[in-house]
Amino acid sequence: MSKVKILNCPSLPNIPWQDRPSDDHRDAPVWRYSENPIIGRNPIPGVARVFNSAAAPYEGGFIALFRGERTNGIPMIYLGKSKDGIHWDIDPEMVPFTDENGQPLMPRYAYDPRLVKVEDAWYAMWCQDNYGAAIGMARTTDFKTFTRLENPFIPFNRNAVLFPRKVNGRYQLLSRPSDSGHTPFGDIWLSQSPDMKFWGMHRHVMSSGSKWWESVKIGSGAAPIETSEGWLLFYHGASSTCSGFVYSFGAAILDIDEPSKVKYRCENFLITPEEWYEEKGFVPSVCFPCATLQDPDTGRIAIYYGAADTYLAMAFTEIDPLVDYIKAHSDVTDTDAEVGIR
Repeated sequence: MSKVKILNCPSLPNIPWQDRPSDDHRDAPVWRYSENPIIGRNPIPGVARVFNSAAAPYEGGFIALFRGERTNGIPMIYLGKSKDGIHWDIDPEMVPFTDENGQPLMPRYAYDPRLVKVEDAWYAMWCQDNYGAAIGMARTTDFKTFTRLENPFIPFNRNAVLFPRKVNGRYQLLSRPSDSGHTPFGDIWLSQSPDMKFWGMHRHVMSSGSKWWESVKIGSGAAPIETSEGWLLFYHGASSTCSGFVYSFGAAILDIDEPSKVKYRCENFLITPEEWYEEKGFVPSVCFPCATLQDPDTGRIAIYYGAADTYLAMAFTEIDPLVDYIKAHSDVTDTDAEVGIR
């Protein structure tokens, strides 16, 4: 049994898993699935690439919202199902978003979905056009009807993800305010809501770091995992090189009752582009986490991440060695540790 407890999460005895290879001598306790990528090019008609996608347990198997880059270049969201979380059947039709009256209300584009169950419903978040790049949200209870909610923020914003439960009686949402371009900056912020409609009480969480791998911008990735140590957050960080941005991902632990406060923040990346499917693709040198599956009984965690804006890949870790590694390599600044109000 793990000494660090994963809380408020159902048992997942069939979580996708592969033990760490004996010849993996990297320091970080995170390793790649040997059969990566799990989804390659042209997975269904009209879609050239699937990446930056979100999976979750559902009805004894798994369900996912995929970023599907269509052959006209416009990204949209597609639904997929799987028995093992690795091999996926993707619906060839786009997710049919509607308004509250059941009338079609499709976004102009939609990418980088997240998927989180909160109370009795599932919530999807993505980046879309709202007269500029902004956050879209929808609610579903059956993965057949997706009802659009009010946009939580004005442009420009990306990388939104909900917490899986209320904190202090309010829903919690992480995001990354940005600009109209391919943002050369960005911090993670926390916003709160009593009703999933009106968002405020904004709190700064983390700034881009002094470390090379996250020196330009950061953004929240998978939904925070509630643990006995705090909220475990996987997030991406970008660095600037002579050939463009490089995206890696790392992890931090947020305070359980005041999640704008960072308790531990790993100064090292967990995964950085090293494999061919991460280094070579439509956008080279990208590892972009969007979802996790976790089993509280074993402490196992499976991480889904986009690779080179072309492929969907997986990595694995275990809660005890991961938390130990984060703590051993923690570098928390005064800005990280404060509540985030000025």
